[in-house]
Amino acid sequence: MGKWEMLDQFTLIRDYCRAGYRKVVFSAVGLSLLDGIRPFITTVLLGFLLDAVYAGAPFSRLLQLALTALGLEALCYCLSSILTEIHNQKHDFIYEQQNGLLNQRLLAMDYPHLEEAQTHTILHTIRNAGTDHGLIGLVLDDWKRFIQAMTAIIAAVVIAFPLFTQVQPLREGFLNSWLASLLLFAVIAGLVYFSFRVDIRYGKRIRKAHEKRAADESLLEYYMGILETSERQKDLRLYGQKELIKKQTNEAGSRVQAEVDTESSLVAKEEMVRRAATALIGLLVYLFAGLRAWLGLITIGSVVTYAAGIVQMSEAMADLMSVVAAIRTHGAYCHDYVRFRKLGSRKKEGKKLPVQRPDGRFHVEFDHVSFSYPGSGEEVLHDLCLSFDTGEKLAIVGKNGSGKTTFIKLLCGLYEVTEGCIRVNGVDIREYDSDAWTDLLAVVFQDFRIFAFEVGENIAGSGEAVEARVWDALERAGLTDRAERMERGLHTFVGKEYDESGVNFSGGERQKMAIARAIYKDAPFVIMDEPTAALDPVSEYEVYAGFDRMIEGGGNGGENGISQKDMSRKSALYISHRLASCRFCQDILVFDGGRVVQRGSHEKLIQEEGLYRELWNAQAQYYKRQADTAG
Repeated sequence: MGKWEMLDQFTLIRDYCRAGYRKVVFSAVGLSLLDGIRPFITTVLLGFLLDAVYAGAPFSRLLQLALTALGLEALCYCLSSILTEIHNQKHDFIYEQQNGLLNQRLLAMDYPHLEEAQTHTILHTIRNAGTDHGLIGLVLDDWKRFIQAMTAIIAAVVIAFPLFTQVQPLREGFLNSWLASLLLFAVIAGLVYFSFRVDIRYGKRIRKAHEKRAADESLLEYYMGILETSERQKDLRLYGQKELIKKQTNEAGSRVQAEVDTESSLVAKEEMVRRAATALIGLLVYLFAGLRAWLGLITIGSVVTYAAGIVQMSEAMADLMSVVAAIRTHGAYCHDYVRFRKLGSRKKEGKKLPVQRPDGRFHVEFDHVSFSYPGSGEEVLHDLCLSFDTGEKLAIVGKNGSGKTTFIKLLCGLYEVTEGCIRVNGVDIREYDSDAWTDLLAVVFQDFRIFAFEVGENIAGSGEAVEARVWDALERAGLTDRAERMERGLHTFVGKEYDESGVNFSGGERQKMAIARAIYKDAPFVIMDEPTAALDPVSEYEVYAGFDRMIEGGGNGGENGISQKDMSRKSALYISHRLASCRFCQDILVFDGGRVVQRGSHEKLIQEEGLYRELWNAQAQYYKRQADTAG
């Protein structure tokens, strides 16, 4: 194990201590020291007791030795109980704490990492390393065993030292000589080293088997997510994909089971070799001590003390070698943790705060912006040059894959441009504090998510919901009638996953809820990526009318103590495939192949030869055919 992997383990323990679990770590160290010393107390006193009996000591001396052993054992038991109670107070929740640390990193890391498969593979490996106590518990257990083994070895060396030093010249007999002691010590060291090499060898094979099954376990977790979600099961059942899922889960499950069986077999073989080596050491030590007692070099009590001490030392040395091998093996998992931990620190965080111009507006400029997704050499946006001011309604149209959503992701700061820069009021957005910048954005993405929270919490997004503003946002999104029919009002849970009284909203209602969330945020930039895709024409008209009032100055503030922002300075950006819904925008950007190929009002673009008129005529013919069919 390299020094960096050792430091990775200490990094994990340090993060755990910083999270408020110092008592668990310190109590674990105390338990390890106590457990390392405790067995030798009885061993030493038992040797003294046997020697006293053999020498014919009085009953009072025997009673004193017995009570001393009993008292020390009781003291160790009390100390162990106190430390165990301190240790277990939080240790049982150690896996949850580990996930809390990982979740904090997920929330803090740069967004591009969340779309990388490697990130999720590392995350799965960390979360599934070890036992129910997770990787943190695994590492703590390793170091507890290490400290306990080292303590036991030091104690055993102190106790058994006379056995190897009470020697005679070689001419007076081999068993009496230093050569016999040296030979026994060399055999013990050789057997311990052999056990260590076996642990290292099997540890590598176990780690490899664990890594091999990580991808299949991640796949099984994904499938479980599908099977546990009613929304996803609709498509699964209607398109006959149950057999496909069943086949793939069975195949992945079989591969995982095969690797688990391989691991179990390796662990069993490793344990068998270790036990055999430990048993052989014990046999040799008892034989050596017994022969020396027969020759009169040591007492009967010393035989028990020395032999038991050396056996315990050999077991401790074998355990030390085993735990060193385990630390080496588990160090790779800790290295994964440190790699995962560093994923959030690649992007340089700006410090500036975005400030409006004197006229209350923001000016946005894309200056020769090009972009490729990480790991891909293909440019999604090519040398994009455009600008706009808040206070405008801007539509973004184009074919699928033309770069519309990527344009929005760059504006939101989720990705950094590959070339060029995006400026707001003349400042590169990378120089702005990310939280301060995102506070200015209210976005409804095409793949939006409504969570299993209360309706009011979903709309408010963060902080405590102001009910008057929530109801106003629901009204502007066209969801008031539905919300008023709910028995618990804004305290109704979305879905029934965590509350039986929750409501399963339709796709269109969830989309209106996402729109209401954007309205509630009351931000200068309102960005809608296909905001009405799941809505009927009447609902679509209501939503756009509500947005139009909001942008033009209707707002959602002013009454009931609700804060009033400068609504006339809002900017609305709409991405839509329905060109008819873009007619109310003053400015329309037409994307094609990662470039803006046309720009202007609907009236202007419809008169020009180009992609916009082509798309408009295609949709107009479609709606005309629908009308003719209905007639």
